[in-house]
Amino acid sequence: MPTVPPADSVALPATPSAPRTSASLSSTQPPSPPPPPAPRADRREESLSERGLRQLVERQRALFEAAAASEKAGRFDEGDFAAQVQQLCRAYESLLSENPKFAAGYAAYGYLLGKIGMEDESVALLLKANQYDPEIPLVKNQIGNYLAEHGKPLEAVNYYLAAIRLAPEEPLYHYQLGTLLHNSRAEFVRSGDWEADAVDSASHEGFRKAAELAPERFEFVYRYGESFYDVPEPDWDAALEVWGGLESRSGSEIERQVIRLHAAKVCLESGRREHALALLGTIDEPTLASQREKLVAQAQGADDK
Repeated sequence: MPTVPPADSVALPATPSAPRTSASLSSTQPPSPPPPPAPRADRREESLSERGLRQLVERQRALFEAAAASEKAGRFDEGDFAAQVQQLCRAYESLLSENPKFAAGYAAYGYLLGKIGMEDESVALLLKANQYDPEIPLVKNQIGNYLAEHGKPLEAVNYYLAAIRLAPEEPLYHYQLGTLLHNSRAEFVRSGDWEADAVDSASHEGFRKAAELAPERFEFVYRYGESFYDVPEPDWDAALEVWGGLESRSGSEIERQVIRLHAAKVCLESGRREHALALLGTIDEPTLASQREKLVAQAQGADDK
């Protein structure tokens, strides 16, 4: 497998002096990454630069939380939000001008710019953070996101793997690795470094680990359940257990019926025809009728054989 590309392997524009005003609070990506941690003094006294960064990160977190709440309430003022973000950017730049090798500062500032849609500027700062401190998992993950979104999965995977190595208990990193391998399967196989079954198994394992680390995250467990369909020798008993657990946590009847469709499919795949038909008999949601009928036909075909 190729090694992680060096920080200077991606040419990007210089650090901006201010954010674009068309900031968006919502992300098009599935689960959002954790916010940058504020530096803390553990066994030594907090330095002035660390204290300054901690205050900026806390201010940044409060700003985005307040903006999200006001947006939900229909009171979001984009102009005011952009002005406050611009003030934060100036504060970050002042901090970094006084501490030009402060990796955590570049990481937090890069994270901020990524949140407001300035992806190229964000990754330029993240690469700088990685240059000064290659042991920050959030930085590895965010660079991986950028590369994945810009069509470079073979480079992105190394950053995701590095993030997992540094923070193996962070479920999002495992989830994103599974997603990357699944979505870019053909490219991994074409590279010659991965066998198709190895890609599928590694993707499945990523989703399994994410679900194991964060069982309360419905979307992680759901994606784990789906991934059983992709592996060469699925454990259908485990898959059925996953779907059964999800049904009990579903918030609506249509959600429960979608999950029963999955459970019925698993039953058919594992030779439990009668169980599958019993599950399908409980599905009456009109929008699921087509999928239900396909599985019923599959069950009847299995019976004819």
